[in-house]
Amino acid sequence: MTQDIFGKLKELGFKTCPEDFYSKVTEWKEWYDGDVGSFHHYRVWNGQKNLRCERYSMGMAKKVCEDWANLLMNEKVKITLEGEAEQEYFDRVCTDNNFEVKANELEELTFFGGTTAIVGRAVNVPVNAETGNVTGEGQLLLDYVHMPNIYPLSWENGKVIECAFATGKVDGEDKYVYVQIHRLNARKTYDVENYLFKDNNGSLTKVPLSAVDDFKNVAEKVSTNETERMFVINRPNIVNNVDPSLPLGISVYANAIPQLKGADIAYDTYVNEFVLGKKRVMVKAEALKTMDGEPVFDPDDVVFYALPEDSSAGAEATMVSPLDMSLRTAQLNEGIQDMLNVLSTKCGFGENHYRYNGGSVATATQIVSENSTMFRTIKKHEIVLESVLKELVRIILRMGNTYCGQNLNTDVEISIDFDDSIIEDKNTEFQRDSAMLSMGILNSYEFRMKWMNEDEETAKAALPQMEQLVHDETETT
Repeated sequence: MTQDIFGKLKELGFKTCPEDFYSKVTEWKEWYDGDVGSFHHYRVWNGQKNLRCERYSMGMAKKVCEDWANLLMNEKVKITLEGEAEQEYFDRVCTDNNFEVKANELEELTFFGGTTAIVGRAVNVPVNAETGNVTGEGQLLLDYVHMPNIYPLSWENGKVIECAFATGKVDGEDKYVYVQIHRLNARKTYDVENYLFKDNNGSLTKVPLSAVDDFKNVAEKVSTNETERMFVINRPNIVNNVDPSLPLGISVYANAIPQLKGADIAYDTYVNEFVLGKKRVMVKAEALKTMDGEPVFDPDDVVFYALPEDSSAGAEATMVSPLDMSLRTAQLNEGIQDMLNVLSTKCGFGENHYRYNGGSVATATQIVSENSTMFRTIKKHEIVLESVLKELVRIILRMGNTYCGQNLNTDVEISIDFDDSIIEDKNTEFQRDSAMLSMGILNSYEFRMKWMNEDEETAKAALPQMEQLVHDETETT
């Protein structure tokens, strides 16, 4: 489908990033799925013929992406707006668009494909058919888009200015691809062009938007009169060494493919150690003769292996010979752990992030020091993520004013409180700050600012109310 979208964009007069880069995304997707055709399916010559083999996979590419998503965008991340009306509207839009769940999923996909986007889309908005101008109120939706469905059209200093986004849509038995193009017009304000294509096994045919009920009220072109973009682009804070000139990011494991191979080879060897080391009993043909009409050994038992009649073993050879292979589990366990340590380092976690115990991979649970590799990498990724979230908030507020009849302050103060419990135990930190508050080292409003995620003005305003409450309780007692 990606290749056909390139063709459709070209027909519309747009040029995007090279197709070769999107082939790298396909490779990263195979590792994310844990099934790379050229690696996990192979042949081995046994001296007579090639045998088809399948290599076991640990699925570490997806595990790495899951862990980064859980570290950066989890349920403990708080987005706080200074204004009450602004906070209420933002929370409502997030709830309506399942943001808490989708944000974590999208962060995982960011680390798999290198780039994701959240696109604001106003629906059921009355638009003048001739001018494209908005004439009424509508509803705000968020589209969550990941690679390879993001097609930058223009960019500057790594920031995407104009972009096309493709999302799949199923209507009954028919499949469609919805493409929205955000482009600047001569007035340097954004127009949004909407196209719908029917997907015929990867071949796209343009159809009217009215062909699908969900798009009947979507205008072919909307003039937003906005100078700021209505989409945000997220990416890991990693240099794109595939093509540094592009505004797209790379997978967190883009430069760790050899380490992913090493981990799977070690794991495959470990599993095959049990398959090949299974106990066998070699039985000479004479021992398989029946006794009183009944076989001496069960012919369906896979433990026994019958030697040929003309076996080279002499007459003195043992009639029944057990073959017991010793297992090298300890050495292979160590080998898998070595591979995981290297992979962990290459993906930014530092060493010893993963533990291979009892046949499964577990994430190490320990407090991370502030000078560790993992701490520095977390803070590095948070730089990009914080900027993305703040821009998203302002887009929602701005679109709420333009399309949904709101009257919100788009310059409101925004704070992002990331979860740092892996860096320092929260309960220990709270107890320490409480002691500092009791000793007068920490001011009451500073305590509220930190632990209730309030700005200074809100925290100070709440203090007299708290003091009055304590006073009333004391008098009652």
